[in-house]
Amino acid sequence: MSRRHFLRGSGVVLSLPLLNAMLPVFGRAQQSSSPLAPGAKPRRMFAAITNLGMLVDQFAPSGTGRDYVASPYLKLLADHRNDFTVFTGVSLPSVSNSHSTEVCWLTGAPGSGSGSFKNTISLDQLVAERIGIQTRMPSLSLAVNGNTTISYTRSGVAIPPEQSPSAVFKQLFVQGDQAEVEAQIQQLEVGRSIMDTISDQVKGLQRDVDAADRDRIDQYLTSVRDLENRLKVSQGWEKKPKPVVKASAPIDQTNSARFIEKVKQMMDLTRLVFETDSSRSVTLFISCTGTPVVESPLEVAITEGYHGLSHHGKSEAKLAQLRALDSAQLKALNAMLTGLKNVKEDGEPLLDRTMVLFGSNLSDGNSHVTKNLPVIFAGGGFKHGQHLVFDRERNYPLTNLHLSMLHRLGIEEDKFSSATGTMRGLEMT
Repeated sequence: MSRRHFLRGSGVVLSLPLLNAMLPVFGRAQQSSSPLAPGAKPRRMFAAITNLGMLVDQFAPSGTGRDYVASPYLKLLADHRNDFTVFTGVSLPSVSNSHSTEVCWLTGAPGSGSGSFKNTISLDQLVAERIGIQTRMPSLSLAVNGNTTISYTRSGVAIPPEQSPSAVFKQLFVQGDQAEVEAQIQQLEVGRSIMDTISDQVKGLQRDVDAADRDRIDQYLTSVRDLENRLKVSQGWEKKPKPVVKASAPIDQTNSARFIEKVKQMMDLTRLVFETDSSRSVTLFISCTGTPVVESPLEVAITEGYHGLSHHGKSEAKLAQLRALDSAQLKALNAMLTGLKNVKEDGEPLLDRTMVLFGSNLSDGNSHVTKNLPVIFAGGGFKHGQHLVFDRERNYPLTNLHLSMLHRLGIEEDKFSSATGTMRGLEMT
């Protein structure tokens, strides 16, 4: 069978996955599909990446466990010391190719930057597949100063991030008139008939391939059917009134140099999304490489673009500016944690039901090191207030944290990406 094999019907064209019949030799990995465990509490995840690392001497604390001594950066989160865990000695196994590793932050896919690289499903999109139908937006991908994303579909396709806070606000909180609602419903309706239009071809194809290929086709078409079911649910959401919020619609900051204001806008928007239970999964890509000379008010004047500063060569002038930029991002994170903690849901702080993952794909932007990554993990109903230290030479898999996050959401996968198990030392409350 040709690699370029399609199922066609009534104007619908659906490409097939790679099958045994397309290659003489083919090994495929089995996919886990454990059902969502029932649970009354809504739980959420927010994952943010800042893509030029953090100054190691400012970020890494000393000591271990709950008696660690906070670093200058972690002191900026002192109000929430018992609400987060900091990790050292973690990285993404086999992910080691400088800036390109940013796209693997939530996938852990090996080989980034190579010509044959293909990404895999990201943590947030697996969450969207399992519990996305429970909210108006199955997931939300955001970005500051760049069009890169950390959200990828099961087939490794990038999900374009939204860079306009006002557009997201309108989509989630501004009710359209009847004509706009009907137009949206019609668009959803168009995407619902894929399986019906190709059903005869599917039956014919399944008769002509071996059992292994039939299994793979079944898995693939199950994913398509799942997408159709999500479209049907989306139809229902279009007919439901949107939540009413007291917050004013944000005004988009179009100046990339107003970097910190843009980061704060996206974090404020994320809190509002979770507060209204409009989505359970939000990602944020903070593109420092796409940021020019920052004009946001900071402790020191910024004289060079963020990327240029990251190649500091131990220049004290550049290091001072980097400290200011790193600190500003952590202050924004601190404000977000405070906002989530102050909001109550059924009498419980929203932070206790929201996992917040913040870190970078680089530990050192100056030398592009992809080991010993800076990682902070807050909220979500875990026992925090600790520094978990792992081997700095042979790093512990960060994907183990991803698996722990899935389990906290009630998604009992046996494996995710390169994970060897759940995160050692991290316990749920």
